[in-house]
Amino acid sequence: MTLNEAQVAVDNWIRKYGVRYFNELTNMALLTEEVGELARIIARKYGEQSEKQGSSGNLQDEIADVLFVLICIANQTGTDLTQAFEKNLEKKTLRDSERHKKNPKL
Repeated sequence: MTLNEAQVAVDNWIRKYGVRYFNELTNMALLTEEVGELARIIARKYGEQSEKQGSSGNLQDEIADVLFVLICIANQTGTDLTQAFEKNLEKKTLRDSERHKKNPKL
C-alpha cells in the first residue's frame, strides 16, 4: 500500500465507521497518546524498564496506531503525505549528506 492509498483507506474508514474526523487538536492529543503507548513498549522491550505482569503490548499494532492518527491529521489538513515525505527526504539529503559521515560519535 502506498502512502496515497493509505490516506484514501483511512478517509474511507473514517467516513464509513468514524462518522467524521475528530478536530485537529483532538487528533494531536490522540497522536501523543499513541506515541506514549509505543514508547512504553519500546522502553520495556529494548530499554532498561521491566515488563509489568500482564501488560505486554504489541509493537506493530502501536506503530500502526501512530500511523493511522498521523494520516488522519494529514487528511484533514490537506497534506499529501507522498509529496511531503519526498520533499522532507530531499531536504534531509541536502542538509545531512556529509553531516553523519563526519560525526565521530557514530
